[in-house]
Amino acid sequence: MIPNTGKLAGRTLFITGASRGIGKAIALKAARDGANIIIAAKTAQPHPKLPGTIYTAAQEVEQLGGKALACVVDIRDERQVEDAVQKAVAKFGGIDILVNNASAINLTGTLDTPMKKVDLMLGINLRGTYMTSKLVIPHLLKAPSPHILNLSPPLNLNPVWFKNHTAYTMAKYGMSMCVLGMAEEFRGQIAVNALWPKTAIQTAAMDMLGGDGVGKQCRKVDIMADAAYVILSQPKDFTGHFVVDEDILRERGVSDLDQYAVQPGHPLLPDFFLDDAPDVLVQQMEQHGATPAFKGPSSSATPPSGGPIESTFQVIRDVLSEDVVKSTQAVYQFDLSGEHSGVWFLDLKSGSGSAGQGQPATKADVVMTMDSADFSKMFAGKLKPTLAFMSGKLRIKGDMTLALKLEKMMSRMNKSKL
Repeated sequence: MIPNTGKLAGRTLFITGASRGIGKAIALKAARDGANIIIAAKTAQPHPKLPGTIYTAAQEVEQLGGKALACVVDIRDERQVEDAVQKAVAKFGGIDILVNNASAINLTGTLDTPMKKVDLMLGINLRGTYMTSKLVIPHLLKAPSPHILNLSPPLNLNPVWFKNHTAYTMAKYGMSMCVLGMAEEFRGQIAVNALWPKTAIQTAAMDMLGGDGVGKQCRKVDIMADAAYVILSQPKDFTGHFVVDEDILRERGVSDLDQYAVQPGHPLLPDFFLDDAPDVLVQQMEQHGATPAFKGPSSSATPPSGGPIESTFQVIRDVLSEDVVKSTQAVYQFDLSGEHSGVWFLDLKSGSGSAGQGQPATKADVVMTMDSADFSKMFAGKLKPTLAFMSGKLRIKGDMTLALKLEKMMSRMNKSKL
């Protein structure tokens, strides 16, 4: 791990969302240097499901040698933020560092995201980050080596990161755009950077999204605290960077990243907004016993694995039309085992139809369970669904008449190609 060097001794950090998780980890890392920490978060009373309050976090800061000020702050409320800033300046004489860590997450599609959730994410992630920065910057401009650090991702405009949760991505990228703009606006005066994890980090939010079993695929919050410490120890001309935790630690000579793993040696789950697409993340979670709560409807994009099942679905997509949908009116899910196991869907109920890997966006009318080899044969016209069912090669859950309609669709497909 990155050793404490004392560079943050006596410096004052205003950290939003610091009562638990990554925010608290950054606070505790700085506390070991003897820093002053403003714990700016909402949790003043113990939460029935989430550990920690602003007061317990403040106690931990002081036990490690730092000084703490616990402030009840909803960063959507300008008056609460302003009051906390003024209390911080009155107690510690100024503010040297702002860490915009507070964030809200809701990984649902456009039609399934209530405006209340949209407003929450935009209010906390985007507006809260912008407003807190605006209110703290006048004090940062008086500091000798001021920093703003936003816990937000690189701006990756690949549509795959928008399609299943547009509202969340817009809100989170809003934090990143604050970095992009403010780094230039205050270049030479304030260092403004972003930090994002390479892999999933074990926090209460991750446990909620990943379900049981996700923890062993995560790293501990310590890796983010160490990466933040490296960034905040830099001079103010280190600015405008979208830093990934693993990368900056490797640059600083940390070669043993396994020390940060919840379960050393276990495969790790890549985080959002980097290189691996959501479907890959879902597959990795399920392979290691987790139950992801953020599954989105799959698109027609080719999954990384390719293979005969994807080839079959490409042919299926080629023959989909409004006429096929109108004559079928059903959503199918295929739970495949064997060499090419996985979950696939065929939506013949809406628009001109869709098909791909993953669970359907709406509950399936028919779930078909079979070996992947038999699935390929069935869609190639070499094995009829009725015969597969009668021979025990196919299990059907749902409306049998809709299962029979699938044969008509396959007949049309085979005339087209197979």
